[in-house]
Amino acid sequence: MVCVKITTAKGETVKAEGEDGASLLETAQAAGMPLEGTCEGQMACSTCHVIVAPEWFDRLLPATEDEEDMLDLAAGVQRTSRLSCQIVLDSALDGLAISIPLDSHDMRGVG
Repeated sequence: MVCVKITTAKGETVKAEGEDGASLLETAQAAGMPLEGTCEGQMACSTCHVIVAPEWFDRLLPATEDEEDMLDLAAGVQRTSRLSCQIVLDSALDGLAISIPLDSHDMRGVG
């Protein structure tokens, strides 16, 4: 299992665990986090936008041009922003720290 530390828009810290090979989006949703993921990981929206802690950002595989294009549509984008559907968990990411942007809205009614 890969442990992820998630800071909510309210400043609360939640620890989530995901299977090796699971997306960060799936893991965060399973922990009850308000990441909508409208396109179900097909990279056709930006509703799973997260901000990766700077010390973790360079450990991730680089974002594709398509992901960068979707991030252009997200609210509150920062230098370390990523789409959580595009981050695949593995043992090298154990302890990954992310935060959910203040502008994040989940129409599923979570959070």
